[in-house]
Amino acid sequence: MCGRYTLTKPELLPDLFEISEVNFPPRFNIAPTQPAPVVRLDTAGDREGAVMRWGLLPHWMKEPPTGTQLINARAESLTEKPAFRDAFRRRRCLVPADGFYEWRSTNGRKRPYYVRSRGLPMLAFAGLWETFRPSEDEEIESFTIITCPANELVRRIHPRMPVVLTPEDYDLWLHEGAHPEIRQRLLSPCPPELLEAFPVSLRVNNPRNDSPECIQPAPED
Repeated sequence: MCGRYTLTKPELLPDLFEISEVNFPPRFNIAPTQPAPVVRLDTAGDREGAVMRWGLLPHWMKEPPTGTQLINARAESLTEKPAFRDAFRRRRCLVPADGFYEWRSTNGRKRPYYVRSRGLPMLAFAGLWETFRPSEDEEIESFTIITCPANELVRRIHPRMPVVLTPEDYDLWLHEGAHPEIRQRLLSPCPPELLEAFPVSLRVNNPRNDSPECIQPAPED
């Protein structure tokens, strides 16, 4: 799963994703239900940035759910789950991030780890987005992050991880031209050498803490 992540250099988004500037501050502890940038295609088929709520609200819902449901979508069941099936066909996006947090359980305690990019200037998670209209004059755009079984590095911490796409896969994921089976093959663990992981402070456990201290390495237990 992916329950927190970072985007500390949003000023890089236009160059890395070929989009216009996105008005978004540096974030060190993005949590479910909070707004965050995604990259999608506009009606002309060009990339655009948009800020959406993290936690998918399917368009067919009667009213928004409470809590943090649907922050993640399992890659293995996208075509089966009604909440994700239509978005997987028509509304895919990239979720820019520097890295993500995961918690490892040891002796009854959960210790946060930060997993960040080693070889890329920024990561892009595979995502889905939706537009939910609770009333005629209101709409809420939201997204979810797709997860897959963890690679060898992340597996030491948690059994699942976000799907990380490389730049050469961005268009394959976003555009309609790619065959669905090709897109499905993208939803696999990235090579472990693209990432590094280390323990961080317990400060990240509280979503109100959103500062560079969240990603500072901490001593191993």
